[in-house]
Amino acid sequence: MSAEYRLCELQTVSLHVSDLESDPRLDDPPKQEDQRNVSETSGLFSHTNGTVNKESATEPVNRPVESDVNDADSLPASGELKLCSAHGIALELYCSTEGKLTCSKCVSDGFCQGHTVTKLVTRAAVVRNELVDVCEKMQLQTLRIERFIDRTLTAREKAVQVDANSARERVLSQVNAIRDALEEEEQRLLEAIQREEERVEQCLLTQRAHWTETLEKLAHTRTSLVNKLTHSTDAMLVSANQEIFDRVEDAEGVGEPRDTEQLSLNRECSTSKLMLGLWASAILLGPSGPSSTKLQFEMKTVSPLLSLSDDHRTLTFLPKRTRQSPPYEPARFDSWPNALCSPPMSSGTHSWVLDMGKSAAFKVGVCYASMERKGSGNSARLGYNTKSWVLSHYDGDLSFCHDGCNVGISVVKKLKRVGLLLDLPSQTLLFYDPESMSLLHVVKHAFSEPLLAACAVADQSVSLVNLKTLEWTE
Repeated sequence: MSAEYRLCELQTVSLHVSDLESDPRLDDPPKQEDQRNVSETSGLFSHTNGTVNKESATEPVNRPVESDVNDADSLPASGELKLCSAHGIALELYCSTEGKLTCSKCVSDGFCQGHTVTKLVTRAAVVRNELVDVCEKMQLQTLRIERFIDRTLTAREKAVQVDANSARERVLSQVNAIRDALEEEEQRLLEAIQREEERVEQCLLTQRAHWTETLEKLAHTRTSLVNKLTHSTDAMLVSANQEIFDRVEDAEGVGEPRDTEQLSLNRECSTSKLMLGLWASAILLGPSGPSSTKLQFEMKTVSPLLSLSDDHRTLTFLPKRTRQSPPYEPARFDSWPNALCSPPMSSGTHSWVLDMGKSAAFKVGVCYASMERKGSGNSARLGYNTKSWVLSHYDGDLSFCHDGCNVGISVVKKLKRVGLLLDLPSQTLLFYDPESMSLLHVVKHAFSEPLLAACAVADQSVSLVNLKTLEWTE
C-alpha cells in the first residue's frame, strides 16, 4: 500500500472519529441486542474514539481470552477493550511511566501505583492529534516534492540540455580554432622547410659543379706540367718558366674546400613558438607516461651555504652565523650556493617544478654531471660555463644564462614557480611559468652528457614541488 493512500486513510479515519465523538447516542447505554450486534460486527471497525459503555467496564465480555493475554500493549482488533490479566477489568487507562495500558486496580494498588496515568480516551486523542500533525507535514512535504519534480527538475533538464549543447559548441569551436591554426602553421613550416631544403640543395649543386670544374682544371694543369717535365729539353724547360709559373699560380689559387653551415639545413626553419607551446602543453597537461621518477636534492652536492630539509626537497640560504663546515665531499660545491638533484637524466622526456617562495635571488636549470664543484671560479658557477644552462633571477631581473652570456626575459609579475621541460630526443630545454603556462625561454642544444637538475639559492628558500619525470621511447 502506498504512503499517500495510507495518509488519506488516516485523515479519513480521524474525521469519522470526530463524528462518532460528537454523536449524543453514544452517551446512552447500548441495549443488549445492540451490544451483541456490535460484538458480532466489531471486526469491521479498526479505530474507535476510545469510549466504552458502562456495562463493558464492569461486566466481562463473553469471549475466550487468548493465551498471550499478558501482552497488554496492543489493542484488540475490535472496538472492545482488553481485560487486565491481573484483575479481570477493562484496561481503560494508560500508564505513561510504563508505556502501556492499565486498569484502575493496577493504578490504585497495583504495579502502576504512583505512576503518571491518563485516561485512554485522552491518550488516544493525543496520539490522533500527533498523527494528524504528521499527516499534514507529510502532505506539505508531498506538495514540495511534487513542486520540485514539476518545476525544478523539469527546468534543470531543459537547462542541462542547453548547457551541454553550448559546451559542445565551445569545445568544437576551440578545437576548430586550434586545428585551423595548426594547419596554417603546418603549411607555413613545411613551406619554410621546403625552401631551406631547396636552398641547401642549390648550394650543394653549386659547390659540386665548382669543385668538379676545379678538379678538371687541376687535372689538365697537372697533365700539362708533367708533359713539360718529361718531354721538354733543358732549354725548352727554362724558356717556359713563365708559363709554368702561371699554371702553378692558377693551381694554388684554387684554394681548399671547406664545409660550412650553408651546406646544412638550418633547423630554425622548423621552429615555431605556437607548435612548441602546444607541444609543451600536451606533455605537461596531458596524461602521464608509463613510469615516473621523483627528483630530490642530493645531500652530498649541497653547498655549506645552504641547508637541506629532511625530505630533500627544500633548499634554504643560511646566514653567516649559522653556517657550518661539513666534511669534505668531492661532489659538494664549496664556494657557490649550489645543489644538484638526482637521478641523472640521459634519455626520455622530463619535467619538474620549483616553488620560488619569497626568494629574490635564485637559479634553476640543468648542468652536466662533470661540472666543476670546487672553487669560486666560473667553472663552478651555474650559468657561467659551457656545462650549465640556468634561468637566473636577481635584483628583480630575470634572464637565461649559459657560458657567461645572459639573455633578458620580460615577465609581467614575479614568478611564484618555475617549470622545466627537458626533451632529450629533440634536444630541447624549456623554461615555463606553471601558473600561466607561458614559455619563458627555449634552449636547443646537442647535449652530450647526462644532465642533472641544478639550483642555486642566495635568498630565502626554494622547493621542489609537483615532481614528475615522464619517460618513454619514441
